[in-house]
Amino acid sequence: MNDDDLTGTILNVTLSQASHRVIDKCACGELLPGVFAKAMDHLALAICITDTQANIQYVNPTFTGLTGYDLDEVVGKNASILSHNSTPARVYGHMWGQLRRQQPWTGLLVNRTKQGSVYLAELTVVPLPDESGKTTHFLGMHRDVTEVHQLEQRVLNQKVLIESMVDAAPTIIALLDANSQVILSNRAYKKLLQDMRGREPAAELLRALQESLGEAFTQDVQQSFADKEVNFEPGGHKETRWFSCSGTWFRERDDRADAFFKPIRQTYLLLIANDITNLKRQQEAVQMNAMRALLAEQERMRSMRETLEGAIFQLQVPMNLIAAAHDILERRGAAHGENMALRNALAQAMTVSREALDRLQNSVPEVPPEAVVPVNINHLLREVLSLCTQRMLAGGIVVEWQPTPILPAVPGQEGRLRGMFKQLVDNALDAMESHRSTQRELRINTHLQDEMVLVTIQDTGPGVPSLLRLKVFEPFFTSKGRADRTGLGLAMVQDVVSEHRGMISIDPDYARGCRFKVLLPIQRSDGFGE
Repeated sequence: MNDDDLTGTILNVTLSQASHRVIDKCACGELLPGVFAKAMDHLALAICITDTQANIQYVNPTFTGLTGYDLDEVVGKNASILSHNSTPARVYGHMWGQLRRQQPWTGLLVNRTKQGSVYLAELTVVPLPDESGKTTHFLGMHRDVTEVHQLEQRVLNQKVLIESMVDAAPTIIALLDANSQVILSNRAYKKLLQDMRGREPAAELLRALQESLGEAFTQDVQQSFADKEVNFEPGGHKETRWFSCSGTWFRERDDRADAFFKPIRQTYLLLIANDITNLKRQQEAVQMNAMRALLAEQERMRSMRETLEGAIFQLQVPMNLIAAAHDILERRGAAHGENMALRNALAQAMTVSREALDRLQNSVPEVPPEAVVPVNINHLLREVLSLCTQRMLAGGIVVEWQPTPILPAVPGQEGRLRGMFKQLVDNALDAMESHRSTQRELRINTHLQDEMVLVTIQDTGPGVPSLLRLKVFEPFFTSKGRADRTGLGLAMVQDVVSEHRGMISIDPDYARGCRFKVLLPIQRSDGFGE
């Protein structure tokens, strides 16, 4: 009997037991063993049929190509000739336990070839019972998965390495899905999450970025952004946090089976943020010193304007009386030819007074022009509070600063708005310092209300009587009773608010002192601020 006859005989015997149920139901049952033999020969899996002691009775050509053993070299030998000592004994123990219970087993074994090379085999062993249900043979099917295992390990190692590097990086890193939900984050992000006491940092940063970038913030792979500085107010006694943010949109192919022929791509955002708060504080410290000098100069110029405008206002009253007297005498003199000398004196006095008034008006310092830019009201108020810190500490004034963390920018003249809020805060501090109450509290809040930014500044001073709530905004009105104040402060506040198309009022319902409400419009479609 040649090798082919031996192979056919062994295969027919073993396959007839494995396929007897199919043969019984098939009209061409006598052809099936031959068909099965050809199928086995052409399978891409390595096939091995053994008896119950694992002695090999048949292997297919794929088995020969994988292991290096020919059929005549392995028939009658135990399948353990493929075993490698690196496979733990417990793996074989679990396999034989399953087979004794007539249950199939699938697992990984480390095998060796005839040449001694080692490979990882994915093996499935199936018990083959006879008519009485007793196992007579085992059918083993395995394939070399060494390359797949190596690839998986490389991917896993790279994943672990990347995650370790990302986790150890001081930079805040988060991966967001298309719904802006965080699905991966590093240690720095988790620390920020703890600092913010449950408020999602990604949500705060995205809101700030959307406000900063506007329509440019889209889920477009081509619209990635880099080094965009944003900030938000934590509120309470915490200081402003600043971040430099970069983001990259990318799409990943869905790995679900139903997306194999129709690729579905999921959109993700890799968000990277560097905390630049300390750098910003250093810059702000330098800017604050320059700002103090600038505000001091502006205050001096404002005082000069107030003094000169007050003098002009006071001179206009007697000038008007002289003009009226001159007109009366002029009409009488024209009729009777009287009081010529007095009329000439009054006319000369009018001429000299007008010249003096013109000189005074020309001496009033001009307000330098200022460009309209997007203004962060929270940041502006924070600067004003910083400028007044020493005075508030000296006066024992408690400050409660409660900003809305993210506010749209207000188009306006930054210097004018800063001076306006400084005047309101100074006014509140003056009121509390002149009040004998031991409770001195300044509360400043910001909100977004009907496409406008609402700023409330309230103090625990004596308040403003209802009859004076409109009069306090008039020029030269003051309730302080001090000769060194001309009373243009709140009039200037009213002018700045009006210039910015806003509104200011004193809350009539606040009874613990005075509460100013300032409403300033955000960017509108009419182009204001552009």
